[in-house]
Amino acid sequence: MAYGFETFKTRIEDGVLFAAISSPPLNLIGPEFVSDLLALMDRLDADDEIQVVVFSSTDPEFFIPHVDVARIAEYGKATAKLTGSLSGSLGGVFRRLSEIRQITIAQVEGFARGAGSEFALACDMRFAARETAVFGQIEAGFGAVPGAGAVQHLTRLLGRGRAMEVILSSGDFDADLAERYGWINRAMPQAELEGFVTALAVRIAKFPVSGLTANKRRINDISLPAFADVRTDAALFPQTISSPRGQARTKELFDAGMQTRGDVERDFAGAIGRLKS
Repeated sequence: MAYGFETFKTRIEDGVLFAAISSPPLNLIGPEFVSDLLALMDRLDADDEIQVVVFSSTDPEFFIPHVDVARIAEYGKATAKLTGSLSGSLGGVFRRLSEIRQITIAQVEGFARGAGSEFALACDMRFAARETAVFGQIEAGFGAVPGAGAVQHLTRLLGRGRAMEVILSSGDFDADLAERYGWINRAMPQAELEGFVTALAVRIAKFPVSGLTANKRRINDISLPAFADVRTDAALFPQTISSPRGQARTKELFDAGMQTRGDVERDFAGAIGRLKS
């Protein structure tokens, strides 16, 4: 089965689908990305040959820096394809990613902040390049609540205190610290990352599907949040980001160069700390 998408470059080898995010200029999450991800999951549902999916980026500096803040209002149209009670939310899309039959691995190089971090958290495993990977949940800096899984996943993975630190600080966390906190599985040298992830993915893909599926389902039963909690976070993000102060801070960041390949995106934590609004 061929896979062709606007925002992913894909190849299939040894039962593994390698999906490299490719959405210039910054790999922001926009409606096209959401539509492609939904279509990808639909096709995976019908593909018995693919056992593992590895998500990476064609941009070594940006894995996914965050959502396209200028296009948040458009997400409802893209996510309307998702059926059920979580229809219309990015959190619902990412929850579905956590539940697909295939094992998913995020191979992170570059910045993964906001919904980019939440996308990685929705994957079953996360491995990151020590020299380049940076993680952050930036929403509190806008006066918002993360709406696509960060509150749920990070509290379970990191514990209450560290989840508070990560979410409330809107700070940057390098791969070594993210590993120490439990945000990711491992940090490793960039030169070793792809080879390690590929070998792991191919190894897993050779195992009996019944065991992979049953184990993933049982781990999900224990570790994933209730749908009601995902729904609550998904509703809070648009409510909180649209507050007057949140909008003023968003405008200030856009004026400073947010969503361009400049200093704001490379030092988002610093930029948020310098806001005057």
